[in-house]
Amino acid sequence: MGAGKAARRPLEGVTVVSLEHAIAAPFCTRQLADLGARVIKVERPGSGDFARAYDDRAQGLSSHFVWVNRSKESLTLDLKQPQAMQVLRELLARADVLVQNLAPGAAERMGLSHAQLAPSCPRLVVCDISGYGNDGPHRDRKAYDLLIQSEAGFLSVTGTPEEPCKAGISIADIAAGMYAYTGVLAALLQRQQTGEGSHVEVSMLEALGEWMGFPMYYAYEGATPPPRSGAAHATIYPYGPFAAGDGKTVMLGLQNEREWKAFCERVLQQPELAVDPRFDSNSQRNRHRDALKAIILEAFGHLSAQQVMDRLDEAQIANARVNTVGELWEHPQLRARGRIAQVDSPMGPLAALLPPGVHSSFDYRMDAIPAVGQHTEAILMELGRDAPAIARLRAAGAV
Repeated sequence: MGAGKAARRPLEGVTVVSLEHAIAAPFCTRQLADLGARVIKVERPGSGDFARAYDDRAQGLSSHFVWVNRSKESLTLDLKQPQAMQVLRELLARADVLVQNLAPGAAERMGLSHAQLAPSCPRLVVCDISGYGNDGPHRDRKAYDLLIQSEAGFLSVTGTPEEPCKAGISIADIAAGMYAYTGVLAALLQRQQTGEGSHVEVSMLEALGEWMGFPMYYAYEGATPPPRSGAAHATIYPYGPFAAGDGKTVMLGLQNEREWKAFCERVLQQPELAVDPRFDSNSQRNRHRDALKAIILEAFGHLSAQQVMDRLDEAQIANARVNTVGELWEHPQLRARGRIAQVDSPMGPLAALLPPGVHSSFDYRMDAIPAVGQHTEAILMELGRDAPAIARLRAAGAV
């Protein structure tokens, strides 16, 4: 714990049971665990969450799994078996939250919808995460992250003029996971007022659709949508990556005409460009991007990337390095602020980014990544099973 911080985190005492796999639901529940919730992750006996097998890049563990599953307990249950379903129902009777991202309709078929659980678990918050929602014509369609990026129009505004490009991360899963997280927090706050649980339903399409708000309004009522422009801004120029003379790339962004004047005078050292009619407004610079790009690259071609950034800093124009993901682990700002921590795992300690945000009253929980079924026996004993009963469940393949 940091100096002067309370020992109790805001969600300590809250129990979350999660029927989760892949990214969206695990990302939601990891945020809850970060705040102190007890998260019991229900996995298939033997193999567990299939995301465990995506790769082995993190000291033999899956990079996806390591990222979204720390600070959880792993309980293996074969929910096709009545004894396993009985264990789950006993857990839910004690739990505060159920999160699930099973196949469409699967939770309802098992009797685990909010409507089915509410009579026996009136204080339970049930959060369903799906691709398209619990009803509508697309309800039963498979919904992988890339498919949702496509359906939500994200690909239409991402990439180059010649070719659309997906995001390099699971952006639709992440969006859905974050809205599920905030939805669960809101439901827990509401329960403090009403004493009753509620139903939170989040779809990947609606979550990513919200993030598409700017291009949707830009193309409102049939207007021309923003063009795909690679790493450059679609509607502001110059705003994007530019190569320097040493082969490195600098990202810069101009926001207004004052900065444009400073850019011409102090960075390009060509003050006459500020009043050139081809470039004297953002709309004109957008129309004449190719001509302006050639001028900028010619000027930058005589400088190193660091010299370009020094000039940009002196002109108070926003800029950044184009880092690799490997360089992010060593980013001087993250290191200076102590944002790189360590978590334990079945393969030993692993580096981990602390969650975003710094709280004055508590530290985030940063506990171990669980092995498949690591906590099964302890949870079963907590529910009153003795060693012979647990042995029978194991022999039957229920856990």
